[in-house]
Amino acid sequence: MDHQLYLVATPIGNLGDMSLRAIEILRSVDVIACEDTRHSGKLLKHFEISKRLVSYHEHNKFEGADYLIELMNGGKTVALITDAGTPGISDPGEVLVRRCHEENIKVTSIPGPVAFVQALVLSGFETTRFVFDGFLPTQNKEKQTYLGDLEKEQRTIILYEAPHRLVSTLTTLFKALGNRRVAVVKEITKKFERVYKASMEEAITYYEENPPKGEYVLIIEGKSKEAQLEEQMKIFETISLEEHLTLYLKQGLTKKDAIKQIAQDRAMNKRDVYDYFKND
Repeated sequence: MDHQLYLVATPIGNLGDMSLRAIEILRSVDVIACEDTRHSGKLLKHFEISKRLVSYHEHNKFEGADYLIELMNGGKTVALITDAGTPGISDPGEVLVRRCHEENIKVTSIPGPVAFVQALVLSGFETTRFVFDGFLPTQNKEKQTYLGDLEKEQRTIILYEAPHRLVSTLTTLFKALGNRRVAVVKEITKKFERVYKASMEEAITYYEENPPKGEYVLIIEGKSKEAQLEEQMKIFETISLEEHLTLYLKQGLTKKDAIKQIAQDRAMNKRDVYDYFKND
């Protein structure tokens, strides 16, 4: 086996989801890098895999990546696993993959479970267009910018959250995005798997009364076209027809096209807008 990095997906709860190829690769590499050697040790013991384990996590992701790169440049093969799911998604694996590309070290992915994908398909929300944003930022300034972007997002939004922050995060999202529908998905593939679907306000009340347990994925509906139109209407109500026309003329539209767009923006009869400006 040539020296390279293998990104090996592991189960997110049900050990039956471990693929035969994942087991084969983990048995064949020289080193397995993992977030928690004790946690991963139990998984490997279950599948009778005995390999050298190297701790690689958020707090050593840069120096740890350098060390693993050194091993691979020395001819070793390395597999990277996470505590659950696919490495490189909302975890330090992305740093190691980037370093491998810089060093021209081959990277191969052994596919398997991804929590946010499973949660999305379970949610019943639109799956054609979606955006995965990991965890909300902890710094307030960065969080406000982030929420401002999410407020405009038309695609289905997917976030991760820990149980002790779930109510706080739902409250923050409710204030920023309004009372959108949300699917709160927990314990995917496990005994207590559940999809709780409600309005944001209802979800806050429910989890205040029923303390969250387990890991959660939030699936939030995107901003509807109706909400966008209503928002636009409110903006246009604050400016005059003359200001509205000037806005489009400055953008390069002809007067005829600008009038058409104004009528559409304001849900007005096009003839009424033409008549208003006919003597200009």
